[in-house]
This record gives sequence, C-alpha cells and structure tokens, in this order.
Amino acid sequence: MERELNGEHTLLRIFIGESDKVGHKSLYWTILEKARELGLAGCTVFRGIAGFGASSIIHQAKPFRFSSDLPVVIEIVDTREHVKNLLDSVKPLLQGALVTEEKVFVHHYKKAER
Repeated sequence: MERELNGEHTLLRIFIGESDKVGHKSLYWTILEKARELGLAGCTVFRGIAGFGASSIIHQAKPFRFSSDLPVVIEIVDTREHVKNLLDSVKPLLQGALVTEEKVFVHHYKKAER
C-alpha cells in the first residue's frame, strides 16, 4: 500500500526506562511492534546515556555495569488519528512513563509498495 505524509501531523514521544517490561518483553519492543501492527508510518527507539524521571534518580551508562536502567525515548510521527489509536492501545502499559505530543510539519514521507 502506497502511503504519503505531507504537511502538519503529530509527533508522539514516550519516555520510559530500559528495564520497563510487559511480561518478559521490553516495553519499548512491545510499543514498536504495536506501532507496526497498526500500520503507523514509522517508529524509532533511542537509548539515552543518562537521565532521570519522576523518581529523580539519575540513571547513567557506566563501564562494567550491566543493569543501569538507561532512559529510552520512542518517537512516532503519523496522522493524529493513527497516533491516537496507538496511544489508546498502549496507555495501560505506561505506568511510569512521560508521554508528550506535538505538531510537526512533515516535508517528505512516502512509503512504496513492496
């Protein structure tokens, strides 16, 4: 299915911790899969090197430390309707998350048929 996005759309940004889980699966992976399943234009997961959230505990990458619970940011750009559908389906999983939404201007996005 060919799909284009141009003009004003929505950027959804979800801030979570790397150790956040849904069962045995990472929360970021669960959200990524759900975005794909719902046919969103795209989803990118970023892993931070340091950060803090509601607990005010600073988490940072340190050498030889395996469980630092680094910050993770998930970004999704799509139509307002698509973003709302995704958010409605994952909202119950976002216990300690920060979720933001903003208007963005898409200059170019075209998904061609495979």
